[in-house]
Amino acid sequence: MSPYLAAAVQMTSTDDVAANIAAAETLVTQAVEQGAQLIALPENAFYFRREGTAMHPDGPMLAHPGVQAMQQLAKRHGVWILIGSIRAREGGMDKPFNRAVLIADSGEVAAVYDKLHLFDVTFASGHRYAESSQAVAGEEPVVAATPLGHIGLSICYDIRFPALYRAMALAGAEILTVPAAFTRQTGEAHWRALLIARAIENGAYVIAPGQCGEHPGGRETYGHSLIIGPWGEVLAEADATTPGVITARIDPARAAEIRAQLPVLTHHRDLPPVRVVSAD
Repeated sequence: MSPYLAAAVQMTSTDDVAANIAAAETLVTQAVEQGAQLIALPENAFYFRREGTAMHPDGPMLAHPGVQAMQQLAKRHGVWILIGSIRAREGGMDKPFNRAVLIADSGEVAAVYDKLHLFDVTFASGHRYAESSQAVAGEEPVVAATPLGHIGLSICYDIRFPALYRAMALAGAEILTVPAAFTRQTGEAHWRALLIARAIENGAYVIAPGQCGEHPGGRETYGHSLIIGPWGEVLAEADATTPGVITARIDPARAAEIRAQLPVLTHHRDLPPVRVVSAD
């Protein structure tokens, strides 16, 4: 596979779905104009709820206007687009999935991934996030085999669970995607370190588009969208507050080279249960 340009789109999404779709279309078009062949949007790209308000109605994935808009753009420009996440409610579900959607250059949906790890956290300040009250967790990791390489799909809080990324790397993923809406507090402490660690320990590229700045209602996200190489080198980084596009060259052969130098995937062992020894 030949090297190509990938883009991470940073957004400050609101609770106005139409406005968010329009902003995403503008930024995706900018990425296309820069030559990107793989363009990744952040988590909650088309809807970011205000604190204390009801969730926007959700429905089937293919009926989502944001999915339809990105399908049209992907087909028009012949590029791959990752929608970081939408709320997708299929059939008689009580709650939706938080779902990443990978769209092929044909405009067809190539893969979907439903977020495995839901963000249920209470900070020392007493502020609580309870994603499980608004969404249902997915059940399986997903790697998409594409002409651009094997792309592992994940969302935001997943980044704290390294076994997921090791499983995707063992399944062939050279590119790990982490669309996110990291809070400012956790982002300042952990965002960069976690992403670099996932790249290094798996010899993989990491593409992490994020939400940024202050959203209507006062919620703050960390920004600093990143593209990281398989040696752990930061190839491109956005700032904390500005929507925009960052790009970097992806070379699947580089990931293979790093994995040959440090064959951690070959050396990987599935561990038996831990034996706890009493030291009394």
